[in-house]
Amino acid sequence: MARSPVARRAGTPTVQVRGCGPRHARGALASVRVELDAFRELLTPHGQEALGEAEAAVAEGADPVVAASRLRKSHDAALTGAALTQARLRARGVVKFGEDAARMYFTPDGLEQATRAEVAAHRARRFAPGTRVADACCGIGGDLIALARAGCRVDAVDLDPLTVEVARANAAALGLADRVTVRRGEASEIEPEAYDVLFADPARRSTGRRVFDPMAYSPPWPVVLDLVARAGAACLKVAPGIPYELIPEGAEAEWVSYRGEVKEAVLWTGALAARPGGRATMLPSGETLTADPSLGPAGHGPVARYLYEPDGAAIRAHLVAEVAALVDGHLIDPQIAYITGDAPVRTPWATRYEVLETLPFSLKRLRAALRERRIGTVTLKKRGSALDLERLRKDLRLSGDKSCVVALTRIGTHPFAFICQPA
Repeated sequence: MARSPVARRAGTPTVQVRGCGPRHARGALASVRVELDAFRELLTPHGQEALGEAEAAVAEGADPVVAASRLRKSHDAALTGAALTQARLRARGVVKFGEDAARMYFTPDGLEQATRAEVAAHRARRFAPGTRVADACCGIGGDLIALARAGCRVDAVDLDPLTVEVARANAAALGLADRVTVRRGEASEIEPEAYDVLFADPARRSTGRRVFDPMAYSPPWPVVLDLVARAGAACLKVAPGIPYELIPEGAEAEWVSYRGEVKEAVLWTGALAARPGGRATMLPSGETLTADPSLGPAGHGPVARYLYEPDGAAIRAHLVAEVAALVDGHLIDPQIAYITGDAPVRTPWATRYEVLETLPFSLKRLRAALRERRIGTVTLKKRGSALDLERLRKDLRLSGDKSCVVALTRIGTHPFAFICQPA
């Protein structure tokens, strides 16, 4: 059998435990082996029986101790723990994977970082059927599932042995095993030249905490860029807040929002880059926005009748001027992404509010204005303001029977509050 272009290591999986002595390292290795053994048993007929019982217990809201005691009558402790963990993760996974979650397998960190199915499917639509893809850090397989469903052939690696087993199981459970291979290995060992496209989703969590510095990604950003430089085309999933100076020259940077929340940035290079520069995409509608070369920077001026809050993806992609042109508006401050205008324009790229009152900010003045309007429920928003919104909400001490939106910002160096209602 010919060796796959994706390098892999043979033999028993090893575990690197930093900062631990030999005894602790042996303990960590033993723990990983127990988890692996329990997960593999979960895939057997006996394990599937335990998983079914666990899912029934979770669905009926059974107390965790009661559920564990019930399963322990027929299954050992390791399998009981694995089954109950999977049952709970499947219930949580519905938010990201819909009906597929009932057949999939997860790890806690893997589910947390996994791409929402709609977002992964949007990305996969750029790949032509038959494309050979190297997935450099596949996690539990959310992206390789979308790529395989789009007709790609995916050769994936991940460093964590349990995650590799989970990704394999997910491909098999969804009937995609014939289009996917998953192996344990270092991302840096991939040979991107042997594939049509390199796909990479560097891990952005460490000891359960989110990592924001690309240099702390796994693999680190320099390793990712080296792989990209050797690839004919690449698709990189990164955090929305990636520093703009780290985006490779000539890449297309696409920020994706789902139902108003920015989920990720995607860097496209080579043949997959539709056009250099920024792009904003909204899901589930699929609306997309790119720079208009005929537009200069957005102008700014006084507050008008309506306040527009651009979609976060458009802000990240530096397309605020394009949104301002769509609503025939201008910025209230050249450094703040709030747009204002007199026309009540409807656009998916901005939320519109009618401005009822504009006032220089002070707690006393704002509290009095809201009480005069009998406001008891307020939605607080801010841009360019250092105020703690939860502290402000308590300090306002509201008690009326009406509601409104308060947008806090600055114009120049002066803080302002806009009392608004959704338009």
